[in-house]
Amino acid sequence: MSPAQNSAPLSLSDRYSAFINQIIVDTLKGKIRSKEYVYKQLVEQLEPRTGEIFERCLIEQVNIIQHKLEVETDELKQAKAERQRRALRTLEDAWERYQQTQQRQEVCNDAIAQLINADARDRICVLLQILDPNQTCVFNRQDIELLAQELEQVQASDTDDTTVGELRSLATGLKQGLSTYTAIELHLVEWLYGNPGKNLGFGGKSGANNPWNYWANHVNRPLPKMLFQGQALNQSALLLAREKTTVDLSAWVELMVLLRGMQNGLVAWFDKQPYSFQAGRNLAAATFLAFAIVWSELSKGFEQAQQLPESDRHRLSRACFQITLQILRAFAQRDNFPLYGGVFASFSGENSRDTIAYLDQPLKAIAKTQEKARILTILGYSQQWIGNREQAKSFYEEALNLAREASDQTCEIANLNHLSRLNLSQGEFSEAIDYGQRALLLSRQIGDSLGEANAIANLGYAEVRQAQQNEHITALELEPCSQRLERGLKLAEKHQDLLSQVFCALGLGIAHLISNQASTAKSYLETSLNLSTRIGNLELEGLSHAAIAEAIYQLNQLSAAVVHACLGMYLLEQKQAKEWQQAANLVAILRGRLGEEKFKQILQQQRTQIVARISVDGFDHLVT
Repeated sequence: MSPAQNSAPLSLSDRYSAFINQIIVDTLKGKIRSKEYVYKQLVEQLEPRTGEIFERCLIEQVNIIQHKLEVETDELKQAKAERQRRALRTLEDAWERYQQTQQRQEVCNDAIAQLINADARDRICVLLQILDPNQTCVFNRQDIELLAQELEQVQASDTDDTTVGELRSLATGLKQGLSTYTAIELHLVEWLYGNPGKNLGFGGKSGANNPWNYWANHVNRPLPKMLFQGQALNQSALLLAREKTTVDLSAWVELMVLLRGMQNGLVAWFDKQPYSFQAGRNLAAATFLAFAIVWSELSKGFEQAQQLPESDRHRLSRACFQITLQILRAFAQRDNFPLYGGVFASFSGENSRDTIAYLDQPLKAIAKTQEKARILTILGYSQQWIGNREQAKSFYEEALNLAREASDQTCEIANLNHLSRLNLSQGEFSEAIDYGQRALLLSRQIGDSLGEANAIANLGYAEVRQAQQNEHITALELEPCSQRLERGLKLAEKHQDLLSQVFCALGLGIAHLISNQASTAKSYLETSLNLSTRIGNLELEGLSHAAIAEAIYQLNQLSAAVVHACLGMYLLEQKQAKEWQQAANLVAILRGRLGEEKFKQILQQQRTQIVARISVDGFDHLVT
């Protein structure tokens, strides 16, 4: 009997050690062609559920060679050991890749089992739960491709024919969704370049730079095209779902995958965009809410789709609602969630739909949580921006209470600051000071630098405005306010917080104006004017114009004072701000000093500048 016949078969440990050594030998001989070759060799060698044995053998060999490198003094032997170490690194990379592939396969197998065992009424919701971006293990594009492939392989022997048919419909939708997204991915942000800086967001008029209109022209699939065309015309997605007479399950799964890809792609781009950190953050927020609204509308539409069987209406409505909640939760959990931003860039178009109304039901479904507090904060900010102050106050107060319950102190500080700023806009300076002081104290306790910057801006500005009402205030008494605002200005600049910079610069300008330091005041006020114009805050722009008019009136520059006073009066009147009367009083004084003819002559001379800011109608309002 030969020695080979007498020898026992190699143990797995010995076989894996021999394989590792062979890879090292072949590498040193130049027989290894690529990393892919090593990976394929590894896959062929490994037996199921034996990875732990292989990893132990690999670690042992790594330790042996590492020891050689540490103790070997002969240069040739040390060089050989280094080449062996590089060979092992290639094998380690292949092993890591194998583990990741196996993990994905196991997650996919688990997903398949869940879908097979799910009740037909719940299957699409189970799929959405599997693909939920808030899960610990998030399905990427490759994972979805794998899931689709595995779903196609399910046989009738594994389940019944009806289930097999539905699983294959899901697979078709997943694959088509990835394909449709790949086709549109290259065009995802091209609409931004059609008219840079104008109507950025999702709520403007239809046109070349309306994203929905642009995307509709770059997709040839019927359901996404209909949805995008409707959105381009600012039509509720509810109409699309409500009018359905049949349900193509694969088409709705395709739409889900497509919109998820578009949302993620847009958010990733806005997060990295180069032109403005604040604008990018606001547009990322607008993206989350725009897509959440679409799914919320679709959910309501399916509820009302009377031509569909009740079971289809119910399961599709639930599915769309589930996606809405997933988007809102993912949005609220972001590290850079914009507690000091809003969605005005997206939903300020003339025909824009009411964001709050469409998210009311999903928000009610979210329990009293940190996520809900944060979403209410940004929606409150947006309501304040467009002038719905009572609605904003209600959201801020609810968000404040929820943030305290959830021990989310950063969100608590943000809402204290927002309430302070809301009181500022209503001329309630004592209340603004109270909220500002509480926000400042808490922000310093927890080291929230951005919250501190906002608190200082609010508190300092409120103190200056309150002092402005005191006819006997002195420059010495204003000094603490000015010092506070100087610090706030530096902090706000550090955080690129333009709105807080406006409040600080405007407060400093008014403080110097009160102190009869008109030239210094003018410098700060020009800063606040430039910044408020840049961010599009008409009320602060109007206040800046009015204050500059006061400063240059003190400097006896009457012609320039006329322009600024008129612009300030007009903008403040448009925003229904109480301060418009103060600007109007200065206009009346200037009209009296210059005489009616000279006053109108100055307006006509500066007509181009004025019309550029408030339009021909605004100019006509001033001269009549």
